[in-house]
Order: sequence, then structure tokens, then C-alpha cells
Amino acid sequence: MDHFGFIHEKMDIKILILYVLEQLPAPVDALTLSELVFCDDGIGYFDYSDCLAELTETGQITEENNAYAITEAGRQNVDAVGDSIPYSVRAKARRVTEPLAERMRRAAMIKAQHHAQADGTILVELGVTDGVSDLLDMTIMSPTEELAETMEQTFRTHAERIYHDVIRILTESEASK
Repeated sequence: MDHFGFIHEKMDIKILILYVLEQLPAPVDALTLSELVFCDDGIGYFDYSDCLAELTETGQITEENNAYAITEAGRQNVDAVGDSIPYSVRAKARRVTEPLAERMRRAAMIKAQHHAQADGTILVELGVTDGVSDLLDMTIMSPTEELAETMEQTFRTHAERIYHDVIRILTESEASK
């Protein structure tokens, strides 16, 4: 079967896997990684699988709970030879990874979790960070787990708006109301 992409050799596939993982701020599951790497039509599944296993064996990437991340050794290697991947493939890899990378960065800045208390109520912890410090950190009591999960999901979806609304409400002067 003919492959029509630019990437055909196993070394190029390995470099592309490392390149894709370097674009992501957090580990990614196996299915998502394969979808991102197959941005070039020249890659076959079996070659990809072999390369992924070899990169893991050599310590270029780590695999934990079926999620893959690049190691420092992998970063050094892709920094040294990443330019050997054709520019069009690198550009496409960046284009397909950027939306996921942005979602991962946003998710890392939002805390939304709940814990059951001895009295049966649920404490919902919500927060926003800028990566250095907490911008908003609050705990809300919920009477049920279902409501706690709704609060978490709503906060994850609208965290920035909630943060800005809290700041606006707290800094609004009485005269301007």
C-alpha cells in the first residue's frame, strides 16, 4: 500500500511523535496521541506503534495509565533534530495540537472538586490560578453530590466569567450601583 505523506522512515516517525508531545503541556492518552501524529498521511499504524514502544523503552517518553508525555531526554533530542521534519508537517502538527494544548493549559488553571463531609454535606472547592498564585479560591457547601457535580461542571465551563464577575461585584462602589 502506498503512503502519500512526507513521513515514511521510522526515525522520522519517532521525531514527529516527540515533536507532537513537546507541543503539549500535559500527558495525552494513546488514542489522542495517535490522532495527532497521523496528521501526516505517510505514517502506518504498525510503524507508529513500534516507534511509540521504542521511544518508551529508550526513555524518550513516559507512559503512565495509558497517557504519554515527553521526557527531558526526548525534549533534547527533538530540539536537536526536530527541524529534519518537513516544515509543512511541523506546521500541520502545531495546527492540530494547538487547540488541545490550549484546552490542557486552561484545565490546569481551574480547580473544581468536591469532598463529602461526615455530616453528609458536600464541600465544593473551586479555584482559578495563573500558574503562579491563586487568583480565586473558594469553598461552597452543597446539599447533594449531584448539585456539587453541577457546580463543578458549571465552574469549569465559565471559570473566567465567574472570576471577572466576582471581581466586578467586589470592587463596584456603592455609588455606581
